[in-house]
Amino acid sequence: MNGLWGAWTWEPLVVLGVGIAACWYAVGVQRLWHRAGVGHAVGRGHAWLFAAGLLTVGLALVSPLDALGDALFSAHMTQHLILILIAAPLLVLGRPILPFVWALPRSWRRRAGRWWAAGPSARIALGAITLPSVVWVAHVTALGFWHVPGPYGWALSHEWVHAIEHASFLLTGCLFWWVVVQPTGRRRLGYGAAVVYVSALAAVMGAFAAVLTFARAPWYVEHLRRTAAWGLTALEDQQLAGLIMWIPTSLVYLAAASFCFVRWLEPDGRVAGQEPLELPLPSPEPSYVVSSTVS
Repeated sequence: MNGLWGAWTWEPLVVLGVGIAACWYAVGVQRLWHRAGVGHAVGRGHAWLFAAGLLTVGLALVSPLDALGDALFSAHMTQHLILILIAAPLLVLGRPILPFVWALPRSWRRRAGRWWAAGPSARIALGAITLPSVVWVAHVTALGFWHVPGPYGWALSHEWVHAIEHASFLLTGCLFWWVVVQPTGRRRLGYGAAVVYVSALAAVMGAFAAVLTFARAPWYVEHLRRTAAWGLTALEDQQLAGLIMWIPTSLVYLAAASFCFVRWLEPDGRVAGQEPLELPLPSPEPSYVVSSTVS
């Protein structure tokens, strides 16, 4: 405990990834604002949200919480939930796709725009990947797979597998929150359906949390000899992780479902999907939409 606050891991892959994402986003926003005016498409508030999301990713993966996660399953669970419930929605609300596109060299943007407008294969593929049903299944699969004792132990024992685990949580979490809040482009899911969408995930997470909380034996042998130093048995640590997964997660999903429900009741909630596109999405759009986005 005495040395915990100094146990910053400074994992090079995490630091490099966060740094590259921050610089890429900043370059894209600067070019976009220089061309179209400050606040166009991506406002200052969006930039701050994206920065907060990157900061949250960094704190979750290099702070003493990462070191504590090796000893306590409950700390490891907290780390996962920070990525899924805090970092992922913040990154999505930062509207990163358009700045990332604008960070590319001008010739690359134009070439990508012409390719996007000319061929339907990319639009079809992206449309399939971002289908709400596909995203939901992918997110639940990632959550379930990495909390099965076998894969969990594998990730805890191999750094590269651990990195894949965290990346899968963050990526599928971003896709999930993109479907729910849809900060740019045409909504793939109506607000009424989004209430069911979020509630279904909350039910799955609650069921898994209940199994962890009411288990009569510890599942994760990797923590059997590590929890005593923190005044917990392995079973108590697992039950605490279940409660952490149950209560904060339920509150976040309840807030998201409530937001969607309120938007659904608003007079313009039913036509929110008719907003003009701000970036090319997998739908049959005229070529001028793509050209105006990438030129």
